[in-house]
Amino acid sequence: MSVSTQNLPPKRIPLSRERVLRYALDLADESGIASLTIRSLANSMGTKPMSLYHYVANKDEILDGIVDMVFDEIEPPSPAGDWRDQMHRRAHAVRAALKRHPWAVGLLEARASPGAATLRHHEATLATLRSAGFSVQMTAHAYALLDSYIYGAALQEAALPFHGPDAAVEVTASIVERFSGGQYPHLVEIATEHVLKPGYDFGDEFDFGLNVILDGLTRAIPSSGKDQSQQTT
Repeated sequence: MSVSTQNLPPKRIPLSRERVLRYALDLADESGIASLTIRSLANSMGTKPMSLYHYVANKDEILDGIVDMVFDEIEPPSPAGDWRDQMHRRAHAVRAALKRHPWAVGLLEARASPGAATLRHHEATLATLRSAGFSVQMTAHAYALLDSYIYGAALQEAALPFHGPDAAVEVTASIVERFSGGQYPHLVEIATEHVLKPGYDFGDEFDFGLNVILDGLTRAIPSSGKDQSQQTT
Protein backbone atom coordinates (compact mmCIF):
# COMPACT_ATOMS: atom_id res chain seq x y z
CA MET A 1 0.00 0.00 0.00
CA SER A 2 1.46 3.34 -1.01
CA VAL A 3 1.52 6.27 1.38
CA SER A 4 0.72 9.75 0.10
CA THR A 5 3.65 12.13 0.44
CA GLN A 6 1.20 14.78 1.59
CA ASN A 7 0.80 12.88 4.85
CA LEU A 8 4.52 12.64 5.54
CA PRO A 9 6.15 15.16 7.88
CA PRO A 10 8.46 17.64 6.14
CA LYS A 11 12.05 16.47 5.87
CA ARG A 12 14.21 18.32 8.38
CA ILE A 13 17.55 19.62 7.19
CA PRO A 14 20.27 18.64 9.68
CA LEU A 15 21.64 21.48 11.75
CA SER A 16 25.29 22.50 11.62
CA ARG A 17 27.34 25.38 12.93
CA GLU A 18 27.68 26.80 9.42
CA ARG A 19 23.93 26.64 8.83
CA VAL A 20 23.16 28.24 12.20
CA LEU A 21 25.54 31.14 11.46
CA ARG A 22 24.16 31.58 7.94
CA TYR A 23 20.63 31.91 9.29
CA ALA A 24 21.90 34.33 11.94
CA LEU A 25 23.56 36.47 9.26
CA ASP A 26 20.38 36.49 7.17
CA LEU A 27 18.26 37.39 10.18
CA ALA A 28 20.56 40.29 11.09
CA ASP A 29 20.45 41.53 7.48
CA GLU A 30 16.68 41.36 7.31
CA SER A 31 15.67 42.60 10.75
CA GLY A 32 18.72 44.25 12.33
CA ILE A 33 21.15 43.02 14.91
CA ALA A 34 18.81 43.85 17.82
CA SER A 35 16.38 41.23 16.53
CA LEU A 36 18.99 38.48 16.68
CA THR A 37 18.51 36.31 19.76
CA ILE A 38 18.81 32.57 20.33
CA ARG A 39 15.02 32.33 20.41
CA SER A 40 14.41 34.39 17.24
CA LEU A 41 17.13 32.43 15.44
CA ALA A 42 15.61 29.11 16.49
CA ASN A 43 12.18 30.28 15.32
CA SER A 44 13.56 31.31 11.93
CA MET A 45 15.13 27.86 11.57
CA GLY A 46 12.02 26.00 12.69
CA THR A 47 13.73 24.42 15.67
CA LYS A 48 13.99 24.85 19.44
CA PRO A 49 16.51 27.15 21.17
CA MET A 50 18.12 24.24 23.03
CA SER A 51 18.98 22.61 19.71
CA LEU A 52 21.22 25.55 18.78
CA TYR A 53 23.39 25.21 21.87
CA HIS A 54 24.98 22.12 20.35
CA TYR A 55 26.60 24.43 17.76
CA VAL A 56 26.96 27.84 19.44
CA ALA A 57 27.49 28.48 23.12
CA ASN A 58 25.73 31.84 23.28
CA LYS A 59 24.90 35.00 21.37
CA ASP A 60 28.47 36.29 21.65
CA GLU A 61 29.72 33.27 19.77
CA ILE A 62 27.09 33.89 17.10
CA LEU A 63 28.22 37.51 16.75
CA ASP A 64 31.85 36.40 16.50
CA GLY A 65 30.85 33.96 13.78
CA ILE A 66 28.79 36.29 11.61
CA VAL A 67 31.34 39.10 11.88
CA ASP A 68 33.94 36.64 10.63
CA MET A 69 31.61 35.75 7.75
CA VAL A 70 31.45 39.41 6.76
CA PHE A 71 35.24 39.67 6.80
CA ASP A 72 35.39 36.51 4.69
CA GLU A 73 33.42 38.35 1.97
CA ILE A 74 36.06 41.11 1.78
CA GLU A 75 39.04 40.36 -0.44
CA PRO A 76 42.12 41.21 1.61
CA PRO A 77 44.80 43.50 0.16
CA SER A 78 48.00 42.03 -1.20
CA PRO A 79 51.43 43.16 0.01
CA ALA A 80 52.72 42.32 -3.49
CA GLY A 81 50.59 45.02 -5.11
CA ASP A 82 50.85 48.80 -5.10
CA TRP A 83 49.85 49.77 -1.56
CA ARG A 84 47.69 52.72 -2.60
CA ASP A 85 45.75 50.68 -5.14
CA GLN A 86 45.33 47.90 -2.59
CA MET A 87 44.03 50.29 0.09
CA HIS A 88 41.65 51.84 -2.45
CA ARG A 89 40.29 48.42 -3.39
CA ARG A 90 40.05 47.39 0.24
CA ALA A 91 38.14 50.54 1.19
CA HIS A 92 35.55 49.92 -1.52
CA ALA A 93 35.29 46.23 -0.61
CA VAL A 94 34.66 47.02 3.07
CA ARG A 95 32.17 49.74 2.11
CA ALA A 96 30.30 47.30 -0.16
CA ALA A 97 30.18 44.68 2.59
CA LEU A 98 28.76 47.23 5.02
CA LYS A 99 26.06 48.11 2.52
CA ARG A 100 25.09 44.45 2.36
CA HIS A 101 25.30 44.11 6.15
CA PRO A 102 24.64 47.56 7.68
CA TRP A 103 24.39 46.08 11.19
CA ALA A 104 28.08 45.17 11.00
CA VAL A 105 29.50 48.70 11.01
CA GLY A 106 29.52 48.82 14.81
CA LEU A 107 30.73 45.25 15.25
CA LEU A 108 33.61 44.64 12.85
CA GLU A 109 36.15 45.95 15.34
CA ALA A 110 34.23 45.12 18.49
CA ARG A 111 34.78 41.37 18.85
CA ALA A 112 37.16 40.11 21.53
CA SER A 113 37.40 36.66 19.90
CA PRO A 114 38.10 37.35 16.22
CA GLY A 115 37.82 34.50 13.77
CA ALA A 116 40.27 33.26 11.16
CA ALA A 117 38.93 35.42 8.31
CA THR A 118 39.07 38.51 10.52
CA LEU A 119 42.67 37.83 11.50
CA ARG A 120 43.71 37.10 7.90
CA HIS A 121 42.21 40.40 6.79
CA HIS A 122 43.99 42.43 9.46
CA GLU A 123 47.28 40.66 8.86
CA ALA A 124 47.11 41.28 5.10
CA THR A 125 46.26 44.96 5.60
CA LEU A 126 49.13 45.49 8.03
CA ALA A 127 51.53 43.61 5.75
CA THR A 128 50.53 45.77 2.79
CA LEU A 129 51.14 49.00 4.69
CA ARG A 130 54.45 47.77 6.11
CA SER A 131 55.58 46.66 2.63
CA ALA A 132 54.86 50.18 1.38
CA GLY A 133 57.52 51.53 3.74
CA PHE A 134 55.39 52.82 6.61
CA SER A 135 56.94 52.55 10.06
CA VAL A 136 55.18 50.42 12.65
CA GLN A 137 53.73 53.54 14.26
CA MET A 138 52.60 55.04 10.94
CA THR A 139 51.09 51.71 9.92
CA ALA A 140 48.94 51.82 13.05
CA HIS A 141 47.98 55.44 12.33
CA ALA A 142 47.17 54.70 8.68
CA TYR A 143 45.04 51.66 9.48
CA ALA A 144 43.07 53.53 12.15
CA LEU A 145 42.57 56.55 9.90
CA LEU A 146 41.38 54.51 6.93
CA ASP A 147 38.94 52.44 8.98
CA SER A 148 37.60 55.52 10.78
CA TYR A 149 36.85 57.07 7.42
CA ILE A 150 35.32 53.92 5.88
CA TYR A 151 33.10 53.14 8.88
CA GLY A 152 32.09 56.78 9.32
CA ALA A 153 31.16 57.08 5.66
CA ALA A 154 29.16 53.86 5.87
CA LEU A 155 27.20 55.19 8.85
CA GLN A 156 26.54 58.50 7.11
CA GLU A 157 25.37 56.85 3.89
CA ALA A 158 23.09 54.44 5.74
CA ALA A 159 21.47 57.33 7.62
CA LEU A 160 20.67 59.43 4.56
CA PRO A 161 17.03 59.54 3.38
CA PHE A 162 18.14 59.00 -0.24
CA HIS A 163 20.50 56.66 -2.04
CA GLY A 164 21.92 56.59 -5.56
CA PRO A 165 22.17 59.04 -8.51
CA ASP A 166 19.57 61.84 -8.60
CA ALA A 167 17.86 60.37 -5.53
CA ALA A 168 18.53 63.53 -3.52
CA VAL A 169 16.26 65.68 -5.67
CA GLU A 170 12.98 64.46 -4.21
CA VAL A 171 14.13 65.05 -0.64
CA THR A 172 16.26 68.16 -1.12
CA ALA A 173 13.92 70.12 -3.38
CA SER A 174 11.25 70.37 -0.68
CA ILE A 175 13.86 71.40 1.91
CA VAL A 176 15.22 74.15 -0.35
CA GLU A 177 11.78 75.76 -0.35
CA ARG A 178 12.32 76.52 3.35
CA PHE A 179 15.46 78.52 2.47
CA SER A 180 13.59 81.13 0.44
CA GLY A 181 13.79 83.77 3.18
CA GLY A 182 17.46 84.41 2.48
CA GLN A 183 18.71 83.32 5.91
CA TYR A 184 20.65 80.34 4.58
CA PRO A 185 22.47 81.49 1.42
CA HIS A 186 25.18 78.86 1.60
CA LEU A 187 22.67 76.04 2.01
CA VAL A 188 20.86 77.34 -1.09
CA GLU A 189 24.16 77.57 -2.94
CA ILE A 190 25.31 74.03 -2.18
CA ALA A 191 21.85 72.63 -2.94
CA THR A 192 21.25 74.40 -6.25
CA GLU A 193 24.81 74.34 -7.58
CA HIS A 194 25.78 70.86 -6.44
CA VAL A 195 23.19 68.55 -4.85
CA LEU A 196 20.38 69.29 -7.33
CA LYS A 197 22.57 69.02 -10.40
CA PRO A 198 21.73 66.06 -12.70
CA GLY A 199 23.62 62.90 -11.80
CA TYR A 200 24.49 63.94 -8.25
CA ASP A 201 25.22 60.93 -6.07
CA PHE A 202 26.35 61.39 -2.48
CA GLY A 203 28.23 58.12 -2.80
CA ASP A 204 30.69 59.86 -5.13
CA GLU A 205 32.00 61.81 -2.15
CA PHE A 206 33.58 58.61 -0.86
CA ASP A 207 36.39 58.54 -3.41
CA PHE A 208 37.18 62.22 -2.92
CA GLY A 209 37.73 61.79 0.82
CA LEU A 210 39.56 58.50 0.37
CA ASN A 211 42.01 60.05 -2.10
CA VAL A 212 42.68 62.98 0.24
CA ILE A 213 43.60 60.49 2.97
CA LEU A 214 45.77 58.40 0.65
CA ASP A 215 47.54 61.54 -0.60
CA GLY A 216 48.35 62.50 2.98
CA LEU A 217 49.56 59.01 3.85
CA THR A 218 51.78 58.91 0.77
CA ARG A 219 53.67 61.92 2.09
CA ALA A 220 54.27 60.06 5.36
CA ILE A 221 56.29 57.28 3.72
CA PRO A 222 60.07 57.76 4.03
CA SER A 223 61.78 58.39 0.68
CA SER A 224 63.40 54.95 0.69
CA GLY A 225 60.01 53.37 1.30
CA LYS A 226 58.47 55.28 -1.59
CA ASP A 227 61.23 54.16 -3.94
CA GLN A 228 60.78 50.55 -2.84
CA SER A 229 56.99 50.78 -3.27
CA GLN A 230 57.37 52.17 -6.79
CA GLN A 231 59.78 49.38 -7.73
CA THR A 232 57.23 46.71 -6.82
CA THR A 233 54.46 48.14 -9.03
